Amino acid sequence: MYLSPSLFLLQDPAVIKGLSYLKRFVGNIKNTYTTALLAYTFSLAKDTQTRQQLFRKLEDVAISNGSHLHWSQSGSADDSDSLAVEISSYVLLAVLTTDSVSTADLGFANRIVSWLVKQQNAYGGFSSTQDTVVALQALSLYATKVTVTVQSAGDTHHFDVNQDNKLLYQEKQLQNIPAKYSIEATGSTCVSVQ
Repeated sequence: MYLSPSLFLLQDPAVIKGLSYLKRFVGNIKNTYTTALLAYTFSLAKDTQTRQQLFRKLEDVAISNGSHLHWSQSGSADDSDSLAVEISSYVLLAVLTTDSVSTADLGFANRIVSWLVKQQNAYGGFSSTQDTVVALQALSLYATKVTVTVQSAGDTHHFDVNQDNKLLYQEKQLQNIPAKYSIEATGSTCVSVQ
């Protein structure tokens, strides 16, 4: 399943009626995937009350491991499968799809991103096409309008992340290894550096 944010820009009576129908069942949902998908749906629809109700359910089933946070259908902490990546990505999208993202929201989002980037393969993708599409959409929303500077004694590298290149994987070779490097990020949201 994939949601198109552009659907919510239309004040289409069918979309409004569909949201109203879905809202009736929010209290009875037991499926983590459905809960995450609806949290993102109601975030896009700017229905903060329903969004918060769904977030409370998600917080109850979150799998927390130090600085990492994720969700799975089975509830298993070892669950790093494609569905766990997709569920966690929808939660990240829901967290970041609001008019004002708070510092607490960014801290929460950072824990999800920390888990997600550990699931990436060597090519920047994930297990399947579906989880890769949703995860990259979530990660790109997380990392817009940021400049990262990596410095050592003789090296300086700049990475600019913006709306035009937010889906682009950026990499530069570090010349002085081993060495101490400093990383500085400036911008209006977060970025993940590996």
